[in-house]
Amino acid sequence: MDATMLIWIGGLYNLAFLIFHDFFWKIFNWKEDLAKLMPINRAIMQVLNLMLIFCLLIFAYISFFHVQGLLTTDLGKTMTIFIAMFWGIRAILQMVYFSRTKLVSYVFFVIFWIGFLLYFIPWLGSR
Repeated sequence: MDATMLIWIGGLYNLAFLIFHDFFWKIFNWKEDLAKLMPINRAIMQVLNLMLIFCLLIFAYISFFHVQGLLTTDLGKTMTIFIAMFWGIRAILQMVYFSRTKLVSYVFFVIFWIGFLLYFIPWLGSR
């Protein structure tokens, strides 16, 4: 699979997580659960999730509409490795902050590692 295709798949990957995060309020019953937090912590959780959705939108957009720039320019290569690092760090944090006794944590680790590889492999090939 060539680098362009990996980046394009990465765009779909980021869109999928954008949609997933958009449903956090419903999936995790945030209306009820976040009400138990102090107002500042409730606001922080929601704002962080909304800003993550925005970052994922940016990742998807540049993956669809600026593939060649990601692979050929210095700025694009920098952005590509930063997106790879974002997903690689997220994979590591899965093992640090979520239960290692549940299969779902390992499944998410692998899913996040795939996100890392979708951008790391093209970055490596562009060097």
